[in-house]
Amino acid sequence: MAVIESAAPSQLPLRARILRGLGWKLASETWSQVFGIVVAILLARLLTPHDYGVAAMVIVFAMLVPIFADLALGAALIQRRHLTEEDRSTVFWTSAVTGAGFTAAGIGLSWAVAGFYGEPEVQPLFAALSCSFLLSSLGSTHAALLNREMNFRALELRWMAGVFAGGVLGVALALGGYGPWAIIGQQVAAVAVSTVLLWLLGDWRPRFLFSVASLRKFGGFSAKVFGTRILFYLNRNVDNLLVGKALGAKALGLYALAYNVMLSPLSRIAWPIQTVFFPAFAELQEDVERMQSMWLRVNRLVGAVTIPAMLGLVVVAPEFVEVVLGQKWDAAVPVIQVLAGVGLLQSLQSLNSSILQARDRAGVLLWYSLVALVLSLIGFFAGLPWGVVGVAAGYAIASVFIESYYTWLTARALELSAFSLLGALSGVIQASIGMFAVVFAVRAVLPDSVGPGLQLLLLVVTGIVVYAALCAWRAPEVRAEAQALVRRRRAVP
Repeated sequence: MAVIESAAPSQLPLRARILRGLGWKLASETWSQVFGIVVAILLARLLTPHDYGVAAMVIVFAMLVPIFADLALGAALIQRRHLTEEDRSTVFWTSAVTGAGFTAAGIGLSWAVAGFYGEPEVQPLFAALSCSFLLSSLGSTHAALLNREMNFRALELRWMAGVFAGGVLGVALALGGYGPWAIIGQQVAAVAVSTVLLWLLGDWRPRFLFSVASLRKFGGFSAKVFGTRILFYLNRNVDNLLVGKALGAKALGLYALAYNVMLSPLSRIAWPIQTVFFPAFAELQEDVERMQSMWLRVNRLVGAVTIPAMLGLVVVAPEFVEVVLGQKWDAAVPVIQVLAGVGLLQSLQSLNSSILQARDRAGVLLWYSLVALVLSLIGFFAGLPWGVVGVAAGYAIASVFIESYYTWLTARALELSAFSLLGALSGVIQASIGMFAVVFAVRAVLPDSVGPGLQLLLLVVTGIVVYAALCAWRAPEVRAEAQALVRRRRAVP
């Protein structure tokens, strides 16, 4: 059943497809966040801490599902300029077989995982979650082809439906007294519904074709992207492992909370941008000048939001924690302030992996991810003696080198100077520093009689007003770009 739109995505100009994609991504992320918060609150009221703990022992492996679903063959489908039916079907059958293999392996290892944790309840939960590998693999090729066509309407509608179905099933299982099965069921149901809808919303069907030549053609690129994803996964999770092992559960709770406050929202911005722009860059891979312009302009718009937000949070972190999170989390304040620097740097890298893959620099991306993991590990281990603040500081120092190197690699792939990004962000940086100085001064002179809630409100309002004025003066191109973006989005059919 093909999706019917006012115009087929592939028939629209590239700019219109990008704007349409960003619009659907924004709608999807808004829905997922709002509905996810509602479901999380309901589950928190219905489940016990023990239920959450048992489910958490299993759910950490859920992050591996999208990595292993197609062994990064989907990325190769998007990157290649020309595809044959043999290419598409070969990727599908390869993904289906590997997905089935990982599901079988997960079920077989479920008893060992339960033994490792010393929790017999983990075994059936882990076995059930392992089914996600097969379910996800059956839809991964369809998702890649829709992504290649930039048909984000179909992609986001199926994801929104999957989130809804998973949330409903999770709450129903919790109400039925099934404990940790509510969280695992939520995860599996979301993947299953998403896969079914990918088949219904797309018109491609696999044929009984398999080509070793096609697999070899994609193999080199896919292997490098797959390796990169594994290294990124380790880079994003090894700090939690070290903190939990060396510093204990309380320290891990503080670090995880600060990490989720600072970096998880940024990933919600970065992932949609990567998803929309990768097929666009793949289409433009020979038009370097347009890719250069996109990279600089998009990063300027992203930086216009994230740079002042991260600097402002450094100042208001004490009030933010007390008002929003509660006084029991006061020890997380310095961790949040340090990780704000990491968030600022990472927010400006959201397009880099898409650029490098589109320019067929998957080997460069793999090398970068290895360097990033090594430097992060050095930072984590160096900071451990000083507790969670030390770990965060080590990560921040390592990130200065990691993200600078990432920027340099991307600029080189685009035949630009690494300082070109700084030039594009110059006005935004000046306005953000000015805002930071004013908010810092205002906070210093506010009397103690002003409560934390009112302080937070006054500081946030001051920051917004000052930044808007300074940005209009030092970076007028940001306002012009934003207005043009809104006009073009409204003009898209």
